[in-house]
Amino acid sequence: METLVLNQSYMPISKVSWQRAITWVVTDKAEIVEEYDEAQIRTAHVVFPMPSVIRLLHKITGMFRKGAKFNRKNVWLRDKGHCQYCGNKVSLSDFTFDHVIPQSRGGKTRWENIVVSCYGCNQRKGNRTPREAGMRLRLEPTKPRSLPGMMFPTMSWGEHMPETWRSYLYWNQSLKES
Repeated sequence: METLVLNQSYMPISKVSWQRAITWVVTDKAEIVEEYDEAQIRTAHVVFPMPSVIRLLHKITGMFRKGAKFNRKNVWLRDKGHCQYCGNKVSLSDFTFDHVIPQSRGGKTRWENIVVSCYGCNQRKGNRTPREAGMRLRLEPTKPRSLPGMMFPTMSWGEHMPETWRSYLYWNQSLKES
């Protein structure tokens, strides 16, 4: 189970495991705002409600200073799920990493050398640079300071998002009255 983290002003800033959330609550760094129904955390002496939403009690500085963590999902988020050669939308499960400078030529697996590529473009480029393959990158790969999903982690959760999060993530709901 995950817990939505709000800053002092009730703005969503992250999501964390329930274990980290309860640690922050116990150490007076956060308070529980919403809890999961019928779920509890039991110790030998205390019973805590399972936190669904917590609010930090102190201002946090530098939380996102390190930037985004390099991983498959974050590369896809940075490139907005589009092949950086042809521009076609590629699903998170179907895209391939492309090393702009191939590994065989000393290219490293890092933010500045990896882009989202569809299978066809990756095959076409092969073991060449984009210039050698007659292909052009849509955007130069860089390390992002933040990503969609870092600051507002549940934008793509849709129906799987816990109901208790909806009022804090109002952009996931229709603004029309039902």
